[in-house]
Amino acid sequence: MQLLDNKVEFRKSLLSWYKEEKRDLPWRHTSNPYYIWVSEVMLQQTRVDTVIPYYERFIDKYPTMETLALAEENELLKMWEGLGYYSRVRNLQIGVQEVVESYGSEVPNNRKTISTLKGVGPYTAGAVLSIAYGIPEHAVDGNVMRVISRILLIEDDISIPKTKKIFEDVVMELIDRNDPSSFNQGLMELGATICTPKPKCLLCPVREYCSAFFEGKQEELPVKSKKIKRRIIPVASFAIRNEQGEWLMKQRPNKGLLANLWEFPMVELRDDVTPLEALIEQYNITPLEQYELVSFKHLFSHITWEVKSYQAHLTGMEMVPEEFKYFSAEEVEALPKAVPVIKIWEEIKNV
Repeated sequence: MQLLDNKVEFRKSLLSWYKEEKRDLPWRHTSNPYYIWVSEVMLQQTRVDTVIPYYERFIDKYPTMETLALAEENELLKMWEGLGYYSRVRNLQIGVQEVVESYGSEVPNNRKTISTLKGVGPYTAGAVLSIAYGIPEHAVDGNVMRVISRILLIEDDISIPKTKKIFEDVVMELIDRNDPSSFNQGLMELGATICTPKPKCLLCPVREYCSAFFEGKQEELPVKSKKIKRRIIPVASFAIRNEQGEWLMKQRPNKGLLANLWEFPMVELRDDVTPLEALIEQYNITPLEQYELVSFKHLFSHITWEVKSYQAHLTGMEMVPEEFKYFSAEEVEALPKAVPVIKIWEEIKNV
């Protein structure tokens, strides 16, 4: 790792660029720590353009921590529907409930205390403290590690957890103590718009401080070992309607993947049975008039679903397992559903 000779000029160049070029994002119009917290949770593993309408709807629905703390889970999941990684919003609600109950609805303004809240890791803690409270604390995410690794030619593997401490220490050494909010957001913005995996070096406001640029190594950094391949699971989903036009659905378990979200009957597939045979074997449901709807892949962090979906019909006389319920189309629309189910439902509506 090389040292940065002129920290003051580096800060000035970064902050000047950020204040001129930053994107106009709704959470940049507030210093409310609750709103910043919500935005940072939504932005984890999700693109900015996707987050904007969700953030605006969410804050409109839950303008205070008290309103979020009291929100009913089905309603909360519906508000999050399509963002994925639903544990994020469950942890956010639990964390907000802790703040309401234990801290008089005041988000803690120090790293030790805020880090005890459910779902608040080192990055979220630093983002809230620096952006909302103006406290010089590191907020190191993937974008920041990419920028810093190139500026200082850090060749440690960023996929190794202990490496993050190197970047946190560097940010604490470089951070502008008069404007930590703009400094941290400037690093994030630079990584998101200029210092991308394929960097736009000619547009970079801090190029003259970048060791990787001068050594021609910018596209080699950061060093990151390859991820383990996701396990592939073939599944079939059956959108089954009765004679009254109602749809058969069940709620997933309250723990684990896509917890508490609603879905059509779904089965894992094996080579030795057809999708219909698997449905009959698992649920003892034998639908009629089965035809294929849409096939697609859905990626989770550790597995990939290869989804085949079908639409089918039941006469209404057949018994179905007790965990299933029939819902009208309007009720299906209102239920919180995971992205794969939303895709199937949209295909049904377009048929």
